[in-house]
Amino acid sequence: MEENTRLYVVPTPIGNLEDITLRAIRILREADFILAEDTRTTSVLLKHLGIEKRMFAHHKFNEHASVESLAARMEAGETVALVSDAGTPAISDPGFLLVRTCIEHGIGVEVLPGATAFVPALVQSGLPADRFCFEGFLPQKKGRSKRLEQLKEEIRTMIFYESPFRIVKTLEQFIETFGDTRQVSVSRELTKKFEETVRGTIAEVLKHFKEHEPKGEFVIVLAGKTQKEATVEKINDNDSGREGT
Repeated sequence: MEENTRLYVVPTPIGNLEDITLRAIRILREADFILAEDTRTTSVLLKHLGIEKRMFAHHKFNEHASVESLAARMEAGETVALVSDAGTPAISDPGFLLVRTCIEHGIGVEVLPGATAFVPALVQSGLPADRFCFEGFLPQKKGRSKRLEQLKEEIRTMIFYESPFRIVKTLEQFIETFGDTRQVSVSRELTKKFEETVRGTIAEVLKHFKEHEPKGEFVIVLAGKTQKEATVEKINDNDSGREGT
């Protein structure tokens, strides 16, 4: 283990178990214990890797109450590996509170590079990847429409996570906010057997998922507002202004 580091944030595969790194395997073997979002899910990975290790659940329902006691254990010398069910902890998953608490206590934290769903989805979307904003999951109810309105003028590529139960509704809301011709790329089941990416206008992609039952976890990559769209809006606004005179 690296000197003075007590918390290791360890990305795990988002689907294909071959995507675990050699260093991640070593850290999981050497840590005193593993904090897992769901110990049942992580036990499958550990069994695949031939690792036997103490595990404790660390999820959004208990993290507020447990971070201080975990920090105390690390201050006493124990080394911890933090994992989520898939991908990198703290990216739309538990982990931020523990990392922040460790920093406040002066405990060494090291984050390993590795799997996360939005990077392959962004790169294979064909949309600009030099500047982007990651939105994760939109609010399910309160604040959802407001957040979309706030993103209406965003010129960077936007990335969202979504469940199969809300993907159609989300694309419908995108049309209401961004128009039906905005380009979008929707990836599901990344790195898994039935991986699929559907690209086109929002209207075209919505039609696809209305005709094919959505399954799996989704990453939506939405084009930002273009200069052409801004120009058209300006012309329309000017025309409306002249009509009102």
